[in-house]
Amino acid sequence: MEYTVDDKELDAAAFIQFANRIWPGNYDENKTRAALSKTINIAAYDKKKLAGCLRILSDGCFFGTITELLVLPEYRRQGIAFHTLDLLVKDAKKQGVSQIALEATDMGRPLYEKYGFVKMEDEMELIK
Repeated sequence: MEYTVDDKELDAAAFIQFANRIWPGNYDENKTRAALSKTINIAAYDKKKLAGCLRILSDGCFFGTITELLVLPEYRRQGIAFHTLDLLVKDAKKQGVSQIALEATDMGRPLYEKYGFVKMEDEMELIK
């Protein structure tokens, strides 16, 4: 597995095909390209195939939010999610980011807890 931190070459069409395997949807390629350009993308490639991706929004100084951590079903339980998370935290520390937030699913929560994330009780969400 090859990992790319801050993958500026992450192709929107390839990402849509990848994301549809995990979160099926009707993704717009131009909006996806714009979204990818605004996040730090840590990608895991099996040869040239995108197998996993972690995306984070960050102010580059103090705070970052993980928008998603996705791994194709056939690549799960191989350490990809943990490794991409580890790369993210190491890169964030180098940049001085001191707080990383995320919203964990039931499936993802054990991974984040294993890495040292703690559940906060004061999160709020607006759903329209």
